[in-house]
Amino acid sequence: MKKIASVVMMSALLGLSGSVLAGDAAAGKTKAATCAGCHGVAGISANTLWPNLAGQQVGYLVKQMKAFRDGARSDPMMSPMAKPLSDADIDNLAAYYNSL
Repeated sequence: MKKIASVVMMSALLGLSGSVLAGDAAAGKTKAATCAGCHGVAGISANTLWPNLAGQQVGYLVKQMKAFRDGARSDPMMSPMAKPLSDADIDNLAAYYNSL
């Protein structure tokens, strides 16, 4: 029984990592042009009010961008920027910023 539970858990984790890592960094770089004003051209913000995105974990970036887009997290500047993003856009942006 323990072995079955371990296999199920590993399968779930592998499935999650596959969907999280599916982004296209090149497409994300193009989409990130609108993010550069606050988060910097290379994902390093010049203003301490806005976080650095370069090198962040893909799962974290996806979770936060979806939270802004879906209204679970709210910010007067970030929420409207995230609202039009598709899941693919978010995956691509996350892949791009993670690659920096």
